[in-house]
Amino acid sequence: MLCIVPVGEVEHSVLLNLKLKLKEIFGLGVQIKEGLEKLDYAYNPERKQYFSSAILKKIKKGSYKECEKVLGIVDVDLYVPSLNFVFGEADIDGKACVISLCRLKQSFYSLPEDQKLFEQRVLKEAVHELGHTFGLSHCPDPKCVMHFSNSLRDTDIKSHDFCENCKKLLWK
Repeated sequence: MLCIVPVGEVEHSVLLNLKLKLKEIFGLGVQIKEGLEKLDYAYNPERKQYFSSAILKKIKKGSYKECEKVLGIVDVDLYVPSLNFVFGEADIDGKACVISLCRLKQSFYSLPEDQKLFEQRVLKEAVHELGHTFGLSHCPDPKCVMHFSNSLRDTDIKSHDFCENCKKLLWK
């Protein structure tokens, strides 16, 4: 079973949409769990961003024993020290991952919102990070969901699906 855990305030419609799509893609049951409330422990005032590894650590400490995989979702800007930002972070071949909705929204770039595009981006990043928890690494195919997104353009180019090679690795 995959479990979705909102961390901080996250629109419920985003969670519901993701629940349906992830069930189709992974063929596993998906549950939305009670969220984690605070994020202040991960905030870096100098960067004005939240440290994704601290959030990931908190998710891993949660009591989600019945969950094979746990996807945390935040609506704040995430970073790791070596990068300006990240769309998400995962434990490779582990149980947990986290994605941010913040930079997936058109409004972050002062553009008009596009709900369909936003939902596609959220799905791609969720599948990508969950793919890491199933042991997949980054893929050189720019259309594969496991391709590294260095920018939003990279996310928009790739599919929400795995390439044939990544599918073979995933279903082993």
